Amino acid sequence: MNPRMRIFVELTLAVGFLIPAALAQKPPAPAPTPPTPPSRPATSTPLNTPPGQPREDLVLFLQGRVATDDGTPVPHDVLVERVCNASVRQQVYATSRGDFSMELGSMTDSYLDASADRSPQYGQARKVPGMGISRHELRNCELRATVSGFRSNVISLVDLAPVNSSMDVGAIVVHRTTKIKGMTLSAAPYNAPKDARRAYEKGLEAQRNGRLADARQYFEKTVEIYPKHANAWFQLGAVLQNLALKESENLALKESARTAYTHATTIDSKFLPAYLSLASMAYEAEDWSQVLHLTNHVLDLDPLKYTNLTGYILDLDPLDYAEAYFYNSAANYKLNKIEDAERSGLKAERLDLRPRFPQLHLLLAEIFARKNNYATAISETKIYLELAPHAKNAGQVRERLAQLEKLNDPVSNSEKTDQN
Repeated sequence: MNPRMRIFVELTLAVGFLIPAALAQKPPAPAPTPPTPPSRPATSTPLNTPPGQPREDLVLFLQGRVATDDGTPVPHDVLVERVCNASVRQQVYATSRGDFSMELGSMTDSYLDASADRSPQYGQARKVPGMGISRHELRNCELRATVSGFRSNVISLVDLAPVNSSMDVGAIVVHRTTKIKGMTLSAAPYNAPKDARRAYEKGLEAQRNGRLADARQYFEKTVEIYPKHANAWFQLGAVLQNLALKESENLALKESARTAYTHATTIDSKFLPAYLSLASMAYEAEDWSQVLHLTNHVLDLDPLKYTNLTGYILDLDPLDYAEAYFYNSAANYKLNKIEDAERSGLKAERLDLRPRFPQLHLLLAEIFARKNNYATAISETKIYLELAPHAKNAGQVRERLAQLEKLNDPVSNSEKTDQN
């Protein structure tokens, strides 16, 4: 389990009476293991054509490449996603050269159809080789690349024509956001010696497959060979934190994880994922001054300048700024900086469109209640109950909602005045 996921599920947010935290969910689990791109089929005609579906209308493969706009090497962990009707249907990793091949077709096309994945975690048993997907079904689909530190162009599949049951989508261009300000991806993997890079890649593979003990050894070997590898220190911290959870909150492992994250920040002060991990640990420990210090550093290097945004946007950067703003808001609230807490909380709400943090709305409700804005507090409380109707604290929240509604009732308030 991702350590920060556990924090949101189990940790209580001590805000007024609403100290019991909601059952919030973290972002999706770590991405699947990079598959070996399938070879082009010997025949362009699928063997298992659905009844009534013209064989020449089926697409078996999407092929293309990922390229950077400045001609620099493609990052090692580029994830290519097929998004249909605003839902992620499939994910594959690009090769070190940026090439990718996505095999289409499965018995069911669920929220995440990782049909190109080879691990049992994503339901390989559902795979039906050679089925393909009709061009008509792909009309509402697009491809994008996801990698920390970059923004991706989007390729619509509506106008692309397949050739021999495959569709060449061309190049998905990613743009480096670090040209603006800040850096969410360390350049260390490209400077490391070959042996260190090989150990790091094996560590990532072991980590994705749940072999945490092996991953730990590979990452420790990486930093032994190349101590300036910030990414390896960060991944080592994540592995140690997960191992600590498995061993009933092993304090020694948790402290080792904190040390690994700190090494990453010492090597690269702009490597933001490590700061966010440290902030999550400080949040768990209720060290609000440290939470504020760490999240302020992350938000100071916010490449999209979310502080100037007034609308709602979808953040595709793997660094979770919604989480950073949530932590920042909670810390400001606990330190009695209500205006700052409100600003950060509203920014988190604008970014959290999926949504992943129901308890954010409880925090905002208490912030607005402190400002005697009971109508907004009521609205935020109702949103929480809609998102988490069966949460352990749902009963308490409903009682609080009733209190807020009384405070917001002018008739009730006038009666109290008359009695006085």
